[in-house]
Amino acid sequence: MQSEFVVSRSADSRNRSGSPSIDAVSLAIIEQLQEDGRRPYAAIGKAVGLSEAAVRQRVQKLLDQGVMQIVAVTDPLTVGFRRQAMVGINVEGDLDSVADALTTMAECEYVVMTAGSFDLMVEIVCEDDDHLLEVINKRIRSLPGVRSTESFVYLKLKKQTYMWGTR
Repeated sequence: MQSEFVVSRSADSRNRSGSPSIDAVSLAIIEQLQEDGRRPYAAIGKAVGLSEAAVRQRVQKLLDQGVMQIVAVTDPLTVGFRRQAMVGINVEGDLDSVADALTTMAECEYVVMTAGSFDLMVEIVCEDDDHLLEVINKRIRSLPGVRSTESFVYLKLKKQTYMWGTR
């Protein structure tokens, strides 16, 4: 799989309801970049009705505020990571401390607090099965507060996109 550029949204300056304050033009710019993170500012400007310079300024502001980021997404197999898994974790006590510890582990690409069967879900990317075992058994299960884990090993990645747009 060829690297692709992806734009993802995150929290920035917030309106009264606590959600990001982003106008329609900025949303349109985000959508343009989600389609192609390498799209020239001039082309984006033409699509959204702004000059190239205005698009450049808005993109920089969105990046600075943490509303989005532009990153290269690769297929882990092509860059030497042969094992991926989602790990469900049940925690006794404070979820934040366990989640914070997981975010410091390079192998943990995605950490989310959940409602349901697990308190936390963590996506792990490893070099091989031995590396995955070491991460789960020696590092995750040894964290204070971790009560249990359940691993869901990926056999084949069929779809990975970030094209949810700005709905």
